[in-house]
Amino acid sequence: MKPSEIENIELSYLQLEDYQELKEAMIQAYKSMPEAYWRESQIESLIDKFPEGQVVIKINGSIAGCALAIIVNYDGISDKHTYKEITDNFTFRTHTYDGDVLYGIDVFIMPQFRGLRLGRRLYDYRKELCEKLNLRGIAFGGRIPNYHKYSDKLSPKQYIDKVKRKEIHDPVLNFQISNDFHPSKILKSYLEGDEASNEFAVLLEWDNIYYEKPSKKAATKKKVVRLGLIQWQMRPYQSMEDLIQQIEYFIDAVAGYRSDFALFPEFFNAPLMAENNHLSEPDAIRELAKHTDTLVQKFSELSIAYNINIIAGSMPEMINNRLYNAGYLCRRDGTTERYEKLHVTPDEAKVWGMEGGNILKAFDTDCGKIGILICYDSEFPELSRLLADEGMDILFVPFLTDTQNGYSRVRNCSQARAIENECYVAIAGSVGNLPNVHNMDIQFAQSMVFTPCDFAFPTNGIKAEATPNTEMILIADVDIDLLRELHQHGSVRNLRDRRKDLFELTKKIKPKRKM
Repeated sequence: MKPSEIENIELSYLQLEDYQELKEAMIQAYKSMPEAYWRESQIESLIDKFPEGQVVIKINGSIAGCALAIIVNYDGISDKHTYKEITDNFTFRTHTYDGDVLYGIDVFIMPQFRGLRLGRRLYDYRKELCEKLNLRGIAFGGRIPNYHKYSDKLSPKQYIDKVKRKEIHDPVLNFQISNDFHPSKILKSYLEGDEASNEFAVLLEWDNIYYEKPSKKAATKKKVVRLGLIQWQMRPYQSMEDLIQQIEYFIDAVAGYRSDFALFPEFFNAPLMAENNHLSEPDAIRELAKHTDTLVQKFSELSIAYNINIIAGSMPEMINNRLYNAGYLCRRDGTTERYEKLHVTPDEAKVWGMEGGNILKAFDTDCGKIGILICYDSEFPELSRLLADEGMDILFVPFLTDTQNGYSRVRNCSQARAIENECYVAIAGSVGNLPNVHNMDIQFAQSMVFTPCDFAFPTNGIKAEATPNTEMILIADVDIDLLRELHQHGSVRNLRDRRKDLFELTKKIKPKRKM
């Protein structure tokens, strides 16, 4: 049929009164298997059990195609199941609304209507239904009707590999792959009588990126997350109380805008070193480290009081007489997690005697998984890639840079991390100067939120940016669902397209230090 001849295209639920027309359509669609059409009692059973799973496409009022499906408990199905088993001998007793996967029973387009992309409409409907019902995904056994031409030379696996490389054309498998279904395994003796496929089938799967595992908890993870970045002004403080007052002022400000996260910069508490300026640099920063426990406790209290997750920048911390640059994630549920700077700068090692840590992990929050890398660590792409492999959605980078050169390194590397890991990256730094604190004289910063560069995001990959070298807060909303769509449908897919056959990245876990 020519497009010019189409007056109306309608996607609708299959009705029992459509059966006679459906039967004739199935006979035409499966000419190589003339007895492969469904009986009226079977169609009636499908409509009765799962009406929204049975749809037809009608062109000018006549059936042009059909898709039939059931819901199954996927974990209870054998890896080597047959078509007869998945349908329980064609009775569909395997269907259950308590299942977690939409299983395709049948889909076809009549010969005269092929080439109009009607099959894509049926699969798009299945995907929308899968998302609506919060199912893990879609699965079905896909025929490989051209395999009989190559079965004397190729195994099913070799045949599928050649189809994927476009060396062999298989109309069914090519279509499924182009619709984002991925081959999972080969099913032997799947459909009795399918001589064209030598009774082999390919188990094809599509993952629902929006699936949420049912939880008994009342709370659910947020999809649109509000970030509050604090571009901190370095200024002298008379006491710890003055510093805490300034901290609470900013937390109150970002919480007032209902932010989910507050991000503080690296070494935001450095002004307190002024009282120890008479000491050497190594001794002064070790005195500063004595305040860390108090600050962590206060941050945790504020995170609960203001209902906000706080990333407390970083502070010097002494453990077993060794000096580290560490920070704390203080969740609004009262729990805390510690992170460390893994790569200390040459200056931190030379002037202060600071050592690199060994904690690297993605943290669970009520807004998804996050990663935290302190300043210089953002310049090492392996770290963020390991966090991305753990499911990180947002990377936070508290930093402290004195020159524009140093800031540019952090900024440009952080933006690269957003692109290559398909995640959001938020960076926050300090501005101003501390003339009475050795090794902390001047600061330069422009806090920013970066995104991947694709159609759903800003073209320059910048969601929001603060005014350079000015004390302020920066508020930005990021949509986690856009990342899920990017992973699946992006114009490029950096995570999925990695050549793991050529390289791999492995995290080495060291023994935990005693606290």
